[in-house]
Amino acid sequence: QVQLVESGGGLVQPGGSLKLSCAASGFTFSTYAMNWYRQAPGKEREFVAAIGSSDSRTNYADSVKGRFTISRDNAKNTVYLQMNSLKPEDTAVYYCKMNDNWGQGTQVTVSS
Repeated sequence: QVQLVESGGGLVQPGGSLKLSCAASGFTFSTYAMNWYRQAPGKEREFVAAIGSSDSRTNYADSVKGRFTISRDNAKNTVYLQMNSLKPEDTAVYYCKMNDNWGQGTQVTVSS
């Protein structure tokens, strides 16, 4: 079955960086687009970034454009989210998504 396991979250100061990872299994990873979403307390889950199966196309929410970078390593069945210049409003649980499949999420907290 499809499994998506996120890691790399934590507490970081404003302006800092974190790199999230999502290890995938149970499907042919290289043939699927992958997505990152996030959900802040009291808010709906929102799209953050997406990457095509061939890594040739990426898409970002306006709120993270220029600060976050999505990438993938098809040899490792892993998708990444490099987050720079983090802001308190980036605080959320970050989820990996493939079609209708979700990971369990990893908490990112940006606070001084």
